[in-house]
Amino acid sequence: MALHIKRQALEQVLAHARCDHPIEACGIVASSREDQVAARIVPMHNQAASETFFRFDSREQFQVFRSLDERDEVHRVIYHSHTATEAYPSREDVEYSNGPETHHLIVSTWEKAREPVRSFRVLHGKIIEESISILE
Repeated sequence: MALHIKRQALEQVLAHARCDHPIEACGIVASSREDQVAARIVPMHNQAASETFFRFDSREQFQVFRSLDERDEVHRVIYHSHTATEAYPSREDVEYSNGPETHHLIVSTWEKAREPVRSFRVLHGKIIEESISILE
């Protein structure tokens, strides 16, 4: 398994995480229904405004997903940042995961992070790390 993401989209995710630090940044990366490449970032508001977890605003999430349908896109990736820990899913990240087809991209803005960007899928509560393929 691998996450295929456009370089520009990944750079935008990283910039969003740095900008919102020390609050966790969050959002999605969309792709066309036919394409498996995550290409368009949709930054979202962290309603929790927390340094340790994120929560999408339900109204904003509804609007974003309606817009995806109108554009014939799907959310390929849910991304968020960890501000004081490694880029690895927390218990809450696993609990609220969106199913095995969704990539979970985690960016660590913690200065001691060994790997600042990692991608995971959650299958039946099991965390599976996947490679990240960056495309021009």
